[in-house]
Amino acid sequence: MNYQQILNRRIQNIQPSGIRRFFDILEEMKDAISLGIGEPDFVTPWHIRDAGIYSLERGYTKYTSNAGLAQLRREIAAYLKRRFGLEYSYNGEIVVTVGGSEALDLALRVLLNPGDEVIIPVPSFVCYGPLTEMAGGTPVYVELKEEDRFRLTAEQLRAAITPKTKVLVLPFPSNPTGGILERADLEALAEVLRGTDIMVLSDEIYAELTYGQRHVSMASLPEMRERTVVVSGFSKSHAMTGWRMGYVFGPGEIIGAMTKLHQFGIMSAPTTSQYAAVEAMCNGDGDIEHMREEYDGRRRYLVENLNRIGLPCFEPKGAFYVFPCIRSTGLSSEEFCERFLREEHVAVIPGSAFGPGGEGFVRACYAASMKDIAEALNRLDNFLTNLRRRQARGE
Repeated sequence: MNYQQILNRRIQNIQPSGIRRFFDILEEMKDAISLGIGEPDFVTPWHIRDAGIYSLERGYTKYTSNAGLAQLRREIAAYLKRRFGLEYSYNGEIVVTVGGSEALDLALRVLLNPGDEVIIPVPSFVCYGPLTEMAGGTPVYVELKEEDRFRLTAEQLRAAITPKTKVLVLPFPSNPTGGILERADLEALAEVLRGTDIMVLSDEIYAELTYGQRHVSMASLPEMRERTVVVSGFSKSHAMTGWRMGYVFGPGEIIGAMTKLHQFGIMSAPTTSQYAAVEAMCNGDGDIEHMREEYDGRRRYLVENLNRIGLPCFEPKGAFYVFPCIRSTGLSSEEFCERFLREEHVAVIPGSAFGPGGEGFVRACYAASMKDIAEALNRLDNFLTNLRRRQARGE
């Protein structure tokens, strides 16, 4: 069988994630520390787990409606109003999905026709470009700058727009940089978009993880609700990665098209997870505050010590990542990460894995214990010391 002839050419041309191979190496090491996986180290709070268990005990094991449990959608609507001042109807403007990734895929597939362009600020999460290509669109990457604190500027957006532009992806708070957009930044971008037919796909999965200020959604700005589709979920805010619970909200016409696609491809999100998510929405605000406070302490500790040992790092204001510059080592981001992993058994991710603009940086995740973070910093200090000695000797 000639599988190259059989398989979809568009899928064949998409490169696998640049993150995966570092985890393959990591699995062979018994004493390794991972600052690579973007996953909370907290276990899902017990009251949320208990709600999932109770749903099974009561025999709630059948399909839900395609859009998700009405009770869950009502609670999501109440949560959005309570936490972010956003008003959406549970009936027709919210869909429960299998994680945020499904929501991103659905949004791009219903918005794009072949050849439509999608503006994607980079470095950013690895899925936006491949999902755009699989939907028949063309990614247009805009390289963010460290001196701008990895924020998309109005000037950059204006320069990237062409007659083919259909969607702007807003991946803030950002994975991998930890950068955010404040209200003034969003207002400047909105001014560029008003009067166009460009839609905004705002990935706000880290909306609850901002430090020193509350997250502002593009959908809350005047005239932007009608052109903004917002993706979020429970994985980061409520430590529910394995439950695969996401949701998307936006204009009814677009959400209706996404629901149709979700209906044929998925049917409905896992029932047990939905009942657990109801509890998270009703009684999980305290869990969010506790985890954010813990992350904040780790964030400040890691940034301070990275700068101390000679890897300049701007202060991230969101998510749970730092993005230090490693150019002073003379290594590419791939070389740095592979050598650091093999020599010191610590996993971080090369910035190049997150698209153009990421080279010269690495991503480290501080959703790990303080013990592991402290030990990883000790090993990093040792790695840099040994590297500089070898370079001084011309090795």
